[in-house]
Amino acid sequence: MSDLFDLSGKTAVVTGGAKGVGAMISRSLVAAGAQVLIVARPSSENAAFAASLGGDGECRLLGHDLSTSDGVSGAVAEIAGITDRVHILVNNAGTFTASPIEDITPDQWDRELAVNLRAPFFLVQGLLPQLLEASHEGDPGRVINIGSIAALWAKSSSAYAYSAAKGGLHQLTRALASDLTRRGINVNAVAPGFFPSDMTDGFFTAVPGLKEQMIAGIPAGRLGGEADIGGTVVFLSSKAGAYVSGAIIPVEGALWSA
Repeated sequence: MSDLFDLSGKTAVVTGGAKGVGAMISRSLVAAGAQVLIVARPSSENAAFAASLGGDGECRLLGHDLSTSDGVSGAVAEIAGITDRVHILVNNAGTFTASPIEDITPDQWDRELAVNLRAPFFLVQGLLPQLLEASHEGDPGRVINIGSIAALWAKSSSAYAYSAAKGGLHQLTRALASDLTRRGINVNAVAPGFFPSDMTDGFFTAVPGLKEQMIAGIPAGRLGGEADIGGTVVFLSSKAGAYVSGAIIPVEGALWSA
């Protein structure tokens, strides 16, 4: 069974992999044996996180802003200079704002769609040679898009651009799976519910009692944890997930169904 989930010798790219859910995914992939390249905006905090996961090649930070086309192409070029094989691409980087309809600006809308939807597609396009090179019979390359429960239910929370982008990401996942699975690349999405992050911590600090109220509405009775999201990504990346493609997997403690 340990061999079934072993990722030793594999290279994974995780966008936004130094904070929140992305950090949980990066830690889990390193623990499973993968070399992880984190693509995130350059900062001392992000660099320190990557270094904490392994200074001898297990984890590296590649500093790029994926909200711009130049940032995406720069990330693709740097990855290509490091390795000719990308076994796992996790499109996790995202941005979120919630505003009344009247207050949303075109710049805000465009940035959220750029990070949450445009960047994942062009990273897949740009890294296609490395994903194909990493694929072999019985062990395809993997693209794992991190969607959201916000794209599954009809509750907006005034996060219009975010939920629209994540809905697009779910459909992009299906479309890419339809085309790429036959070429040896599995494409799946994970739709997380509520997990600890800078964003949720800020909400909980600002509104006393909100955390308890939120947890009360989750049938599982808790927020998601590292084992939940990390385990799902490791499964999809491993031999155990080799026959799964085109799936949207909710990881939300049955909140969507409640």
